[in-house]
Amino acid sequence: MDGIVVIVVVVEKAKKDQAAKPSSSSGGKKAKKKWSAKKVKDKANNMVVLDKPTYERLFKEVPTYKLISQSVLVDRLKVNASLARVAIKELEAQGLIKPLSRHHAQIIYTRATGEE
Repeated sequence: MDGIVVIVVVVEKAKKDQAAKPSSSSGGKKAKKKWSAKKVKDKANNMVVLDKPTYERLFKEVPTYKLISQSVLVDRLKVNASLARVAIKELEAQGLIKPLSRHHAQIIYTRATGEE
């Protein structure tokens, strides 16, 4: 019988220690996680109307590019996408560029060489 009394005393003492811990550690609450701010992409301030220097660059430089697409013109000339589409159609009409691949989403052009 003495062995049973010792086990009960040890179990009761362990329960008292566990009950005392949370009150001493302020309820076990942690600080809330701080969410880091997402990186904000700068808004592209592209032109919606061609000015004179950009118009001249369009007809001088663009026909020399090896790969010409709407995305390339937006990136290099800083024009918006609808203006780039119109510019590409104009260059194709004048015969300065020729289409390589036609897809409903993206049309890829290259410079027109005299080998046709």
